[in-house]
Amino acid sequence: MPDGIETDVPPSGPGCVECGESDGWWVHLRRCAQCGHVGCCDSSPGQHASKHFAGSGHPFVQSYEPGEDWFWNFATTEMYTGGPDLAAPTSHPADQPVPGPAGRVPGNWQSLVH
Repeated sequence: MPDGIETDVPPSGPGCVECGESDGWWVHLRRCAQCGHVGCCDSSPGQHASKHFAGSGHPFVQSYEPGEDWFWNFATTEMYTGGPDLAAPTSHPADQPVPGPAGRVPGNWQSLVH
């Protein structure tokens, strides 16, 4: 197992931690493979997954989208398909919209993404 991946740590929740605390919204979600922190992707206004890496040094995230299992290494800027199975759940709830969460995404969201 590479340093930076812990297969027994569950995700922090169904959505981006920081967006949830600030009434923000996200385009897609990423899950830290080391501590389980769920943050929003770099297309999202908050870019919290990247900020988590910058603050923690935890290099690997896995997509937290249903049906996706790829990993990204922030330290090397490399993508990996497949990899170890992380603790469940492996994605946000299937009924959660993308972008999300429901009720917080502005009507002009497409003009606000990075």
